[in-house]
Amino acid sequence: MTEQRAPKGVFAAVATPIKTDCRPDLPRFLNHCRWLLANGCDGLAPLGTTGEGNSLGMTDRRAILDSMADNGLPMGRVIAGTGSASIADAVEISKVALDAGVNGLLMLPPFYYKNPSEDGLFNFFAAIAERIAEHSPRIFLYHFPQISAVPFTVPLTARLREAFPGVFVGLKDSGGDFKTTRAFVEAFPGFEAFSGAETFAARNLEIGGWGCISATVNLAAPIVAKRLSEKEPGRKAEIDQQINELRNAISSVHNIGGSKGALSIYRSDPDWKRVIPPNTEISDKCAKELASELNRIANLESYFKP
Repeated sequence: MTEQRAPKGVFAAVATPIKTDCRPDLPRFLNHCRWLLANGCDGLAPLGTTGEGNSLGMTDRRAILDSMADNGLPMGRVIAGTGSASIADAVEISKVALDAGVNGLLMLPPFYYKNPSEDGLFNFFAAIAERIAEHSPRIFLYHFPQISAVPFTVPLTARLREAFPGVFVGLKDSGGDFKTTRAFVEAFPGFEAFSGAETFAARNLEIGGWGCISATVNLAAPIVAKRLSEKEPGRKAEIDQQINELRNAISSVHNIGGSKGALSIYRSDPDWKRVIPPNTEISDKCAKELASELNRIANLESYFKP
């Protein structure tokens, strides 16, 4: 590991540009990562939900991680999605990520079989932790029950942390209820808990959490970073309103298709709209309308100019 703790602040759940053959477009991906780091992001979280990680095969996931390391991106600021319903696949891609020097691994629960017992979930993650132990992993649990249908709980996390000290170090909470994030932060002092929405980033930092890992940060990174550095209370409230409006506008379309659609307008690059089925692209008209609305809220296009 290059660092023992993840940076606090703003992480983008990095969108993955896709070629016509449903493979990742690595040059576009790397350029976007560099833009995010230059425009307010403290770190990157590739291969998650927004990055369509579970729609990519192991070869393509490996290619993304290797390309990041080979092209000088700061891997100590990367938390890579390595979750899978298969123990073998999760172990394989986790080893690739750890060899590339990532700070941490973001892992979904096994999501195919519903209503697993706590013992079953414990055994699943214990099997992964044991198989990658020699790589000194730092695992972030990915709580997103709306998608995975399998929640993480404080008692399960306590069991994992007791059995594997220093391994299960954090959480991404995309459940949408800040009470959940708070419960984990209060249960485990120093726990690196990220909110899945930038609307909670400042509150999370205030209670001792780590900030946010968010889909809409692909566009709103400069505004969220500005909010976290702002000192004047009135200005904080004004930026909070902008952040809420930006997130609502993007989410009303679709976090993945909407983010990519707006990026295609701001970058004058229609290939950015492409997604992997079963996700669907938004129309050109919708992309233009969304980009126009985001400009009205916060003039986002100004951050994409050369």
